[in-house]
Amino acid sequence: MVELSEDNTEYRKICDSSVIDVSEFKGHKIISFAPEVLENLTFEAFKDISHLLRPAHLAQLSEVLKDKEASDNERFVALQLLKNACIASGGVLPLCQDTGTAIVHAHKGGDVFTAFDNVKAIENGIEKAYKQLNLRYSQNYPLSMFEEVNSGSNLPAQIEIEASEGGEYELLFMAKGGGSANKSYLFQETKAILNPEKLIPFLREKIISLGTSACPPYHLAIVIGGTSAEYTMKNVKLASAKYLDNLPTKGGVGVKAYRDLELEQQVLDMSRSIAFGGQYGGKYFCLDVRVIRLSRHGASLPVGIGVSCVADRQIKAKINKDGVFLEKLETNPAQYLPEVREDKLSDTSVSINLDKPMAEILAELSKHPVKTRLSLNGTIIVARDIAHARFMDEYTKTGKLPEYIKNHPIYYAGPAKKPDNMPSGSFGPTTAGRMDSYVAPLQENGASMVMIAKGNRSKAVKDACQKYGGFYLGTIGGAAAIVAQDSIKSVEVVDYADLGMEAVWKIKVENFSAFIVIDDKGGDFFAGVK
Repeated sequence: MVELSEDNTEYRKICDSSVIDVSEFKGHKIISFAPEVLENLTFEAFKDISHLLRPAHLAQLSEVLKDKEASDNERFVALQLLKNACIASGGVLPLCQDTGTAIVHAHKGGDVFTAFDNVKAIENGIEKAYKQLNLRYSQNYPLSMFEEVNSGSNLPAQIEIEASEGGEYELLFMAKGGGSANKSYLFQETKAILNPEKLIPFLREKIISLGTSACPPYHLAIVIGGTSAEYTMKNVKLASAKYLDNLPTKGGVGVKAYRDLELEQQVLDMSRSIAFGGQYGGKYFCLDVRVIRLSRHGASLPVGIGVSCVADRQIKAKINKDGVFLEKLETNPAQYLPEVREDKLSDTSVSINLDKPMAEILAELSKHPVKTRLSLNGTIIVARDIAHARFMDEYTKTGKLPEYIKNHPIYYAGPAKKPDNMPSGSFGPTTAGRMDSYVAPLQENGASMVMIAKGNRSKAVKDACQKYGGFYLGTIGGAAAIVAQDSIKSVEVVDYADLGMEAVWKIKVENFSAFIVIDDKGGDFFAGVK
């Protein structure tokens, strides 16, 4: 366990001391409480992080809008993200459709006595949150090596409880979406890179490899050193959640870990020269950077890199003799919305009628360059990983593909649960790269000619679009609530209903924002980023 200075987090009390029993044992004040206290705290934590963000994160997005050096596209993205936060704060639509793997990291003081299964109490709170709220079940149980089934509860969760001193139970709750979780990397290096001439170029190369599929602007975490690979990666996750912010800022004999503030600024400055920017060009690839230096074995230098995305979902909590406390998140994100005219945020916005024949849609898109901002209107088919696998399985067996993926654009997404009296639950894009291997065979057969998702794609997709006349449109990652409220007008299942959120859906949209990322001429917005 790394040593942190005093916590300066602002908390709100959700239960007073009446739920806490205090007794004496060998000179210690021992606190205890019922399992329902931990269960209810967990429920409230996951409810909050599904709908609310930290004030500091919102302030950083607001600064993007005020920065004259920011690109029009990333200022537009920042505005949509702030609007999304306002909608999600209503407590109905979650911030992101991928409501995440539930992760709990806790330290239980030696003077805290709980005569019950702590993990089970936390699991009960997680299951209650995911079943009662408009959240998505993303966890799968393995039936065999090659078959699996959705758990129907978003369990299992990742729960780790460590022992510590004192009379306090400290917890960090996180909801980690698949996109950002997939951008956690471990590199087993040597002392050869521990110098300024080697380390910065090394980090630049690895940071570029993150791409945009995990929804920047990122909170970037880098951990250098560690007594094991798993310990390094654990601290990457904690650093990305700002959990290690109170580490010492200088090394020395006896210091297990410290924050390197100078290197943090260097890496942040370097990230601003990477052309990805805040999803579609600009300087805000990262909002901030945390660099943690750990002690290490002399023959081993693990380096870990990871991110927290714009759906920056984590919250601290504590239980002590005074009651139960939860970190205060921002309930009024509208205060971070500056007075900005949207028509000044981008040079180009082109309306595309998606209910025209596919040939006409392609001809219209072909008139406009890469990076053009679009407003999409009409019918879209929604399909992601498992549906694509079934398309290809069907094609292998019959030589046929469904007509709906030939007649309409295809959106890689999977919705969260639908609230009452709304056409859709939160419905943002998933990572495009996972469908790259399907693009060429589908487009060769006249299907998947217009694709909509988030993130950069492989050369194979660019080559297929150039060869077959297709397009890849990028939409804003991390703005799923605003898409559901403002753009999606109807949703219906058209195929593979047994797949739950991974079924094939047909949606009607109005003013659905997207950007041309790959065109039919070999253009790729993300090509050549250095």
